[in-house]
Amino acid sequence: MPLKFAIIGPGKIARNSLLPALKAQSGACLWSVLSRDRERAAEVAREFGARAPQPAFDDLNALLADPELDAVILASPDRLHAPQVIAAARAGKHCFTEKPMATENSEATAMVEACAEAGVRLGVAYHLRWHAGHRKLHNLVADGEIGDLRHMRLMWSRQHPNADNWRATPEVGRWWSLAGVGTHCLDQVRWFMAPGCGEIVKVVSVINHAVWGSPHDETAVLALQFENGSTAEICTSVLFDAPRRMEIYGSEGFALCENTLGADGSGSITTHHGNLEFEAVDPYRGELADFVAAIRDQRDPEVPGSEGARNVALLLEAIGEG
Repeated sequence: MPLKFAIIGPGKIARNSLLPALKAQSGACLWSVLSRDRERAAEVAREFGARAPQPAFDDLNALLADPELDAVILASPDRLHAPQVIAAARAGKHCFTEKPMATENSEATAMVEACAEAGVRLGVAYHLRWHAGHRKLHNLVADGEIGDLRHMRLMWSRQHPNADNWRATPEVGRWWSLAGVGTHCLDQVRWFMAPGCGEIVKVVSVINHAVWGSPHDETAVLALQFENGSTAEICTSVLFDAPRRMEIYGSEGFALCENTLGADGSGSITTHHGNLEFEAVDPYRGELADFVAAIRDQRDPEVPGSEGARNVALLLEAIGEG
């Protein structure tokens, strides 16, 4: 019998990526939908074939009271994640949350503790770990093909037309470019570098919010240092368009990833040996397949709540509030 999932927050990321990926899972199905607008919830439920007898909700407690519901996917704004995950965990539902998982360290800790106490799984949606090229490159790095890692550099920017974005205001967000894409960049840096380089021990940042006057980062430049001295740099922005790049440098070689930072699993990767061939696959399918397997196998997902909490701590440190 497939695991029954609810989607909380049927916005763009849910409709374009998460719900199609959930529909493709053989061991899971969409059961119900929660939105502030119940008619919108009903529309999404119909569009994606939600299977519950009553699939549309505008009240979280009513949705969570369904005894047949197994798990929830949270695609709601960042500041809503913590109360929603805690409520879902107390109702006995497994939780898969979009990134960043919280906006305060205390929130992230409370989410991890609530899921542990309830005996449910908590996973965080860093889909770039399931980019086929990234996974192939990660295996090569782990096997020592690039030698000891010395440095990473990531650039991810997309020009927004104005500041009419919920992440630009403090009501439901805490960061702008850092929450949109910078959190993914931090996850990639830690995924590749932490196994050999240790923990990130120093964060130096320059934050610009002078163009539109948003209280949140319009451009963010981060310099990171690991325990062994290795370094990384990240630039994210909503002020200009730029090529999406990830670069990895080691004592024995390098890798250059062009336009692999994104939603569709495409782009190209070149190493010091030449082109790294890979097949473009939907990374959202991979992250959900891992979470479904984690529930079935009673194990942590590949990106557990503890890793999401560390990401939140680094984001806060980047804006001087850690």
